[in-house]
Parts: sequence; C-alpha cells; structure tokens
Amino acid sequence: MTFKQIRALFWETHPRLEAQAREARRISKPQNDQDTETRCAFVDFVDQLHRAGQITDRTADRITL
Repeated sequence: MTFKQIRALFWETHPRLEAQAREARRISKPQNDQDTETRCAFVDFVDQLHRAGQITDRTADRITL
C-alpha cells in the first residue's frame, strides 16, 4: 500500500474528520497543520494497519498525514 493510498483510506474511513478538515481548509496541509483529534486518529489508524500486517514496519514508521 502506498502512502497516498493509506491517506485516502484514512479520509474515506473517517468522513467526519475529513469534513472538518475540508471546512477548515486543512485537508491537503501537512500533518502538523491538522488538529489533535485528526492526528491521533491517523496514528491509531496506521497502528491498526501495521498490526494487521497490511503495511510494513518501514511504512508505519515513515507515513505522515
């Protein structure tokens, strides 16, 4: 899974956070520009993918929103 695919899947599975980010015009901004709730949800999401074996250690360590 590519970084782009992981990000798209995150937004797809978190529509409320996506709507909030779009409303605040943060959807395409770097991870540090996202609110705390979104950043925490993304970290949990990546952790779940990693534990399920869907992404590698390297990808889990390097991915950012």
